[in-house]
Amino acid sequence: MSLISFMKEAGEKLFGKKVQETYAAPAKADPAALDAANREAATAIENHINTLGLTITALTVTFDGATGVAKVYGVAKDQATKEKAILAAGNVQGVSGVEDNMTVDLSQPAAKFYTVVKGDTLSKIAKEFYGNANDYMKIFEANKPMLSHPDKIYPGQNLRIPAE
Repeated sequence: MSLISFMKEAGEKLFGKKVQETYAAPAKADPAALDAANREAATAIENHINTLGLTITALTVTFDGATGVAKVYGVAKDQATKEKAILAAGNVQGVSGVEDNMTVDLSQPAAKFYTVVKGDTLSKIAKEFYGNANDYMKIFEANKPMLSHPDKIYPGQNLRIPAE
């Protein structure tokens, strides 16, 4: 179990208006409304992961709006799938961290995570990690299907950087 940090203000906008309003004034919300908001947010994150087509058995997500932490459970087919699920859960607006409670069927070396900053491109990141800007496709491929195009990254987004 490990906690991976994310930028709470960046990412996919999955939470509905009612959930956002509940989290905006948690002290004023009744406990039942907070529980309902947490369940709705967890379901939205879980559905988001499922839309990516990742092979994960018994995927379960919980979310605590007070801390912004999502907990991800399940058995991924391999290390890359596990890391993609964690990134998909964390690159959601409102999520500040993901607690990794997943296991894998096929153990492999873990990739590094990198947080995109203003001015970054995949080529620039590839140059930093691999010494060659032309290796940007390694990073792009490692982050599919979360990335749809090599030029569509944004500050605050976390990416997988696989070993060479």
